[in-house]
Amino acid sequence: MTQTAALGRGTLMPIRLGYLILPGILLLSIAPYFVYTPLLMKLLCFALFASAFNLLLGYTGLLSFGHAAFFGGAAYMTAHSVKEWGVPPELGLLFGMAGAAFLGLLIGFLAIRRKGIYFSMITLALSQMVFFFCLQAKFTKGEDGLQGVPRGKLFGFIDLNHQLTMYFFVLAVFLIGIFMIWRFVNSPFGMVLRSIRENEQRAISLGYSVARYKLGAFVMSAALAGLAGGLKALVFQFATLTDVTWQMSGEVILMTLLGGIGTILGPILGSWLVIALQDYLATSEFPVTIITGLVFMVCVLIFRRGIVGEFYASRFGKKLGLTYRQ
Repeated sequence: MTQTAALGRGTLMPIRLGYLILPGILLLSIAPYFVYTPLLMKLLCFALFASAFNLLLGYTGLLSFGHAAFFGGAAYMTAHSVKEWGVPPELGLLFGMAGAAFLGLLIGFLAIRRKGIYFSMITLALSQMVFFFCLQAKFTKGEDGLQGVPRGKLFGFIDLNHQLTMYFFVLAVFLIGIFMIWRFVNSPFGMVLRSIRENEQRAISLGYSVARYKLGAFVMSAALAGLAGGLKALVFQFATLTDVTWQMSGEVILMTLLGGIGTILGPILGSWLVIALQDYLATSEFPVTIITGLVFMVCVLIFRRGIVGEFYASRFGKKLGLTYRQ
């Protein structure tokens, strides 16, 4: 009887969340008819980037200061393969994603040997090495970056040069990426990651190879961040040093913390808030970084768990069967 009741409570949350997810997909499907399409595509790219970062910070407890290396590195790899080698866009994305995963394997292998701030500093240092490589390498074109990247034809016949077609392609990739993250964190592997985050020593005592699980999460996070970077390169048809700077790593941390770490919807909302602020203030006289910093300070003081985290912890969120664990 107890197990049955527990199963009933466990299945309640996905059903109720489904009532929110399906209308969300519907709104995203009709959004390009009412909102500037390039802005929407940028929102989706950075939402996927923040969600990939949250996979590492929110569910594994590892704070990386170097995720721009995967985002920007994959942007360069995708742009170069599509422009110089003439590969189709889907293969260019897979190439960038695979390159980011391999880079994540190398950086993660070195970084996970340390904990806390030492882990964060190692990821920052190695990310800066990637930045200087992109600055000096010939194929990246230095400070000019790779420009005029063709979008090409998806599967050889779907022309991505049409904005609406490109948007629905980006939306499809975004939804696939979010589903992969959801499936990953709700798998037995994801449960082990949460146990490592909560009590690493207990996970070790149970016989789990903590280093392998951390490395697996790091590589998965890097690969999805690379997918977001490659997608952005196709959307805006260029890859520049901005994508691989340490400021980009700081920006994705800000997005994730604003929305709420350890939640699926938090990084999405946080990234949309930051990008929307940047777009709105781009033509104003107010400095964007100062306004974004003030918003971050207010959210930290008022929403200690992030916007979505506070909603989950609220009375209304508990009625929906939502739980938040930091």
